[in-house]
Amino acid sequence: MVADILALAEQARAKAPAPGDDRYTVYCEALAEYLEKDWDRVLQANAEDLARATQRGLPPALLDRLSLGENHLRQLVALAQEVGAALPSVTSPQEASQALGTARIRRIPKPLGVLLMIYEARPTVTIEGALLPVAVGNVTILRGGTEMAATSAALGEIAAEATAAAGLPDGMVQVLTDGDRAVVRELLKRHEVIDALIPRGSPSLIEHCRTTSTIPVIASGGGVNHLYVDADVDLDLAARIAVDSKLAEPTACNTLEMVLAHKEIAAKFVAALTGLNSGMTLRTDPALGGDEPLEPHDNGREFLDRTLGVRVVSGLDEAVGHIRRYGSRHTEGVVATRREVVDAFLRAVDAAALVVNGSLRLHDGPTMRLGPELSISTGRLHVRGPVGLAALLTYSWGIEGNGTLRGEGAR
Repeated sequence: MVADILALAEQARAKAPAPGDDRYTVYCEALAEYLEKDWDRVLQANAEDLARATQRGLPPALLDRLSLGENHLRQLVALAQEVGAALPSVTSPQEASQALGTARIRRIPKPLGVLLMIYEARPTVTIEGALLPVAVGNVTILRGGTEMAATSAALGEIAAEATAAAGLPDGMVQVLTDGDRAVVRELLKRHEVIDALIPRGSPSLIEHCRTTSTIPVIASGGGVNHLYVDADVDLDLAARIAVDSKLAEPTACNTLEMVLAHKEIAAKFVAALTGLNSGMTLRTDPALGGDEPLEPHDNGREFLDRTLGVRVVSGLDEAVGHIRRYGSRHTEGVVATRREVVDAFLRAVDAAALVVNGSLRLHDGPTMRLGPELSISTGRLHVRGPVGLAALLTYSWGIEGNGTLRGEGAR
């Protein structure tokens, strides 16, 4: 089975048009069209997955992540349109510049190659993975969790129809729904065919991919995110930032999990949070009392629901120490009015995004006006933060020598 998957991927890679070809724009348009036409079929498959997941006793937070509705259709259609509109600016070759003698150089965009995406519980990732990488010429192999196998299969059929309609090679998108983990284990060994690995999900999934494969990893996920609230702040603003960072999508990777509140204002901050009547469940530092005290195992935890932790710290240094020990280097924030506190936080904390006096949900490609994103990378090489279309490309240097020879001492 693995041999067939990789053979088809290699064939597609060899036949795929170069980035910037009009067929990729047609593909984006066709994908949006087929999603709208066949969405009822997707919802039917999704209902089957939800029924099985409910029978298995999956928690409500995971059921919510698994569920699809009309709002997801609108989001995916809009994403396909945005990607199509962004392609010309991303895939156009650079203007040539002067090199040695009369030589001219320019960068020519090239796809990364064959990408393997492994992800959990979010069926929309099937379309995101079939859209953004393919639109710039990559071949994608997609393996979602077994809990959404029927939904992934239905979405994979739509992606295949769209590639055929656009005249792209068969195998540009392969959606794997076989639950046999041996298939994944074998794929993770095939670095000679697969050029990049993109895991999206829990820290354990990402760590597994990193430690069991030699394929370069674009890591995404593990949103153990903190907000340090300094002593001299507008507590109402700080509370509203915390609520906005948590409630809109409690299971998202840029969601707030723990507030680190300065000891001088911690009690007042909790009162401000409670006064907003947001419906959050607060787990507070034992020093603050409260019905649900924080436990040691809550440090470094993704709650994946409407629960927010509030821990008391003596100041910035203790907050930084906590973040360094328990954070996932995804998104970290600070609420402070003193510039020296902000600057010290920005120097000391290392994460893909550092948010000052704003919602952690600002760490998002479209919100940052960086264009459509596939994921948010927490790695340190190649790309960090939103993984947009440009991050799914590499390049070749085009050198037009115009007769220039190094041995003749040209300058």
